[in-house]
Amino acid sequence: MLDWIALNMTPGVGPRIAARLLEHFGSARAVFDAPRTELERLGLSEETVASIIARDQHERAERELASVRALGGDLLVLDDGAYPALLREIHDPPLALYVRGAWKECLEAPCIAMVGSRRCSTYGQNAATMLARDLAERGVTIISGLARGIDAASHRGALEADGRTVAVLGTGIDDVYPREHRKLVEEILAKGGSLVSEFPLGTPPMGQNFPYRNRIISGLSLGVLVVEAAENSGSLITARLALEQGREVFAVPGNITSRTSFGTNYLIKGAGAKLVQSWRDVVAELPAEIASAMLPEKKKGRQTAAQLALDLSGLAESERAILNLLSPDEPAHIDALAQASKMTIADLNAALLNLELRDLIIQLPGRCFVRKL
Repeated sequence: MLDWIALNMTPGVGPRIAARLLEHFGSARAVFDAPRTELERLGLSEETVASIIARDQHERAERELASVRALGGDLLVLDDGAYPALLREIHDPPLALYVRGAWKECLEAPCIAMVGSRRCSTYGQNAATMLARDLAERGVTIISGLARGIDAASHRGALEADGRTVAVLGTGIDDVYPREHRKLVEEILAKGGSLVSEFPLGTPPMGQNFPYRNRIISGLSLGVLVVEAAENSGSLITARLALEQGREVFAVPGNITSRTSFGTNYLIKGAGAKLVQSWRDVVAELPAEIASAMLPEKKKGRQTAAQLALDLSGLAESERAILNLLSPDEPAHIDALAQASKMTIADLNAALLNLELRDLIIQLPGRCFVRKL
């Protein structure tokens, strides 16, 4: 473990250099065992080569590990079985991950990242809070970056549901930035959440840290939900990283005249992001075994004729026709429903939405539907 921590603390070894070293040598120990000439051939700076050869970070790594544990935290390294599997899959995973709180419970659950503008609108703040709350109620861990605006609203939404949330920091786990979020951090930890960072203790909130942090936010998650984002915002960087990592990307549509809606509307229009209006839109894109556990259970027992008549009262003829095409056991794809009903896609979508709102059908992943009756 100390080799990994020491390499993470070596001057000049950032995520890209670390990825190159691991690709060449295979492990942190092999890096420290390498001859000077081989290190120099990789284009490392003289300071970095000298530090690796001298192993001058190992003693500091021992002190670092002791300090982290005294803080109530822990250190996960890349070859550790406890290291998050999803994060290990990305191109440039952190060599060491500093964690504090109930990190294991948080990261074992399905995780969705939520990011957005620091200078968000009331609409964006309310949307982030609602979606985080609804997802957290269903066992999803909400991951965000503890920034002002959408990040904070997402953390708070999860806490309102007594759910779990993870704050990925651009500082060490012994620091809180921005300062006004100290109480928020206390509540995250008190309610079973976690803090995560790749940066050593004492690392201040330097601007260059936050783009690196963004790849961890997306890397820990099954998908990234962008609530509001201006043009050229950090949230769009996170969305791009998510696409590169093979994660789902979601976006909440916004007012076309709003500066903070440019990024989300662009993601929907030009980058293939899934438009999100409710938690169901997110869950529908998750792996089937995860999605099925979050969708409402089928009603138990048989309905009486009176209950059935009450549920079906007020349905349009087209909605009754769709309902008759659906079975509780065999999912029907929207294309099959369109062909069987001879309805236009617009009319079919409207009928399906109304049936779903009346809790008569369930939408499954892949735009498949089953009847609840």
